[in-house]
Formats: sequence, structure tokens, C-alpha cells
Amino acid sequence: MNRYNNISLVILSVVVGCVIRWLLFKTGLIYSIRKLLRWLQDWFHVYQFLKVPEFNESMERNHLHRKVSLYLHSLPSIEDADFTNLVSGYDQNDIVLRLDPNQIVQDHFLGATLFWFEQKTRPDRISSFVLKIRRTDKRRILRHYLRHINTFADEMENPRKRHLRLFMNAAAADGGGGVTRWKSVPFTHPATFETMAMEKDLKNKIKSDIESFLKAKQYYRKLGRAWKRSFLLYGASGTGKSTFIAAMANFLRYDVYDVDLSKIRCDSDLQFLLMETTAKSIVVVEDLDRFLSPEMESAVTAWGIQSFMDGILSACCGEERVMVFTMTSKECVDPNLLRPGRVDVHIHFPVCDFSAFKTLASSYLGVREHKLFAQVEEIFRHGVSLSPAEISELMIANRNSPSRAIKSVIGALQSDCDGRKYAEMIGRQIGMDDVDEASFGGDELSTVKDSRKLYGFFKKRNSRRTLKVHDTS
Repeated sequence: MNRYNNISLVILSVVVGCVIRWLLFKTGLIYSIRKLLRWLQDWFHVYQFLKVPEFNESMERNHLHRKVSLYLHSLPSIEDADFTNLVSGYDQNDIVLRLDPNQIVQDHFLGATLFWFEQKTRPDRISSFVLKIRRTDKRRILRHYLRHINTFADEMENPRKRHLRLFMNAAAADGGGGVTRWKSVPFTHPATFETMAMEKDLKNKIKSDIESFLKAKQYYRKLGRAWKRSFLLYGASGTGKSTFIAAMANFLRYDVYDVDLSKIRCDSDLQFLLMETTAKSIVVVEDLDRFLSPEMESAVTAWGIQSFMDGILSACCGEERVMVFTMTSKECVDPNLLRPGRVDVHIHFPVCDFSAFKTLASSYLGVREHKLFAQVEEIFRHGVSLSPAEISELMIANRNSPSRAIKSVIGALQSDCDGRKYAEMIGRQIGMDDVDEASFGGDELSTVKDSRKLYGFFKKRNSRRTLKVHDTS
């Protein structure tokens, strides 16, 4: 009888154990018990808490915070956190996990178990990561653990591997004494120096200058100068200044900080923005001449802009930084503002010439040589031109047929009128026909004649000077 009783007790114990296990894991009771145990351990001061704030006491960005963020969001244990946020990654098709504030994620290092969670203060929503570590483990592993995080983040931020971001300034919502913050999105602009419509020699000189800058850290320190480089890009709208900035960012693998001066409340606000930028970045101020114009009412003064360009703060807010300023024209700008030291390199972006046209044709149409190139070159030789943006629009609208695209450019150049209106008209024709290169055949001559009739119509309407082009048929 005793033997049967023992067997019954064993079976009963197994059943009770299975039921308890089921209750713990199927009902989520295990998570409540774990929280209770953590609370008891904290109450008895078994653990110590170390905070990693987003900004230090002088409101300078804490770079360790960024590295901890990279490290934590790569941990497999984030999937086991009580709550995680599902967000789109750098590639919008990717879904990644992000830790929710006040939720705990575990990490293991040298036999120790560590806990991390994120806190956000209101109303500014400034983030801090908090490390929870046993007092007995702190002295043994903390220094090695932080070095491990730093090494991991540096590998993640490898210039050729890390994802770039575009930062834009947005005024605080309170409209009063709140600080101005940077908001960011992934930087995915595909521009490169190879696809830019720019003179080859000038392009090579710029690339050489940038590469020399990247290698000159010790040289700048020896001279007692801040390790930064500044560029002025000036030229008419649509000549490729913004594309150049994107190509530079992709070449350097730098983040881009785009400063909108219309959202700046005062000079000190502009300085504070500069303090929040990081090293390995391009700081961009577009249309600077517009904000310096007497007709423009701006909260930023010329003194504030000068201090932003070359003041003590500019030299102290991180190294390995490039500053880029764009203007339509520098004729009406005080030359003292653009003197050496404030602006190191001046680059003029002219309207499109034949060399730039060939680069655009190669990039947009995949054409390096074409029988109509001689006609285009002849027109450019007489000083007629459009901006690269206008020519690009014509090529995009007619991308299915290189011949038609080039003819549309010729027609726009001949008409000596608004190239954008001509592009819209050509686009409507393409929408009706939508034919490719092979459909032209013997009708090529009639297409040229139709374009010339159209050109004659514009000539009568506008009474402008036109350029006679040799017949290629």
C-alpha cells in the first residue's frame, strides 16, 4: 500500500508542477513574479543604477548615449522585453524593434547579468538610458563592458557601413523659451560625383580637396585650427547645388544638418543649433544671400551668421565637420562675410554647357554618343543654354527614347523660351504616344520638321531672337 501511495504522490507532484508551469507561462504570471523579484532586489539595494543622459549639463550631446542606443537595439533579448515598438528601419521594407520607455532589456557580459531601460523626461522628452548592475559586478566588469559597447558602436558606425541621416531644425512647440530641436529622417539621396553634371577637372579637384581634408587631422591640430572645411556654392536655381551637397555626403559618408534660418528666433538660437550637431557631418545653410538681403526680415543678424561660420563656438563644437553655404549670387553680399577662414572654397555652378549635357545624357538616357550631339554642341557654342534641372526634366519625360529626349532639348534651346513649359508640352506628347527608340525609323525627319514648326510658333508668339541650326537630315 505504501508503494502505491508513493507512486500517487509522484504523479500528483508532476501534475501540479505542470499546472503551475502552465499558469506561469500561459497567463503571463511569470512576468509579474519577475517584476516582484526585481522590486525586492532593488529594495534591498542589491543593484546600482547608472544613467546615460542624452545631453550633459551644458546641453552638449552625449555621444555615449548614441552608442548605447545602437548597442541595445541590436541585442537579441529586446524581443523578450515586456513591450517593444515596431518601426520601419533604414529600408522602409524592414521592420525593426525599438525599446519602449521604462521597459527592461537584459544583457550578459563576463558571467554577469545586466539590465537596461530607457527613461524620457517631460515635457522635452529628453531620453536617458539607465544601466542596472549588481554592486558586486560593477567593479569587476563595468570598465570592460563600456569599452565593449564603444567598440561595437564604432564598428556599426563604420563610415562605409553606417546609415546616413538628414537632420532638419524645427522650432519648439511651446513657442516660448523652449529649445530648438533637430528632427531626422534617413538620408537616401542617390547622387554621386560620378553622376553629377560638372566639369571633370573641377570634379576631380574637389574630390582631391575633400580627401586631403579627411587625412589632415594632425596637420590642423599642429596649426592650432579647428578641423573643418567650408564651401560656398553659388549659381542660379536648378544648376545642381543641392545635388552636389548630396554627392558630397555620400562621398564622405557624413550626416547632413540642413539649417532653416526662417525657423531661428535669435543669434543664440543658431549657436545652440550648432552645439547639437555631431562630428562627421555636413552643416548646410541654403539661400544665405536671401536672408542677408535688406528686404528680408530675419531674426538672425549678419553678426550671428559670421559667428556661426568662424566663431569660437564653431571651432569647439566637434571636429571633422564640413560647412556648406549656398547662394544665387554673391555680388550683393559683403565680401568680408566670405573671406578666407570663413569660406575656404568658392564653387560656381553655371547653366548647363555641352560637357554637362553629355554627362546628363549618360546618366539619364544611358547614351554616351549620339548623332544629334553635334547639333546640340553647335547650339551651346552660340551661348544658348538651359539649367541642368530643366534639361533633366526633358530627359526624364522622354526617357523611353533617347532620340526624342535629345530632340526635345534641341527644341527647348532653339525656342529660347521657358524650358519648363516646353518640357510639359513634350511630356503630354509622350503620354499620348509612349513609344520607344525603334518606333521612329523613317519618321525621324518628320519629327524634326514638327519640332521646327513648333519652334516657329514660339518664335512668332514671343518675338525673341532664335538660333538657326544646320539641317541634320
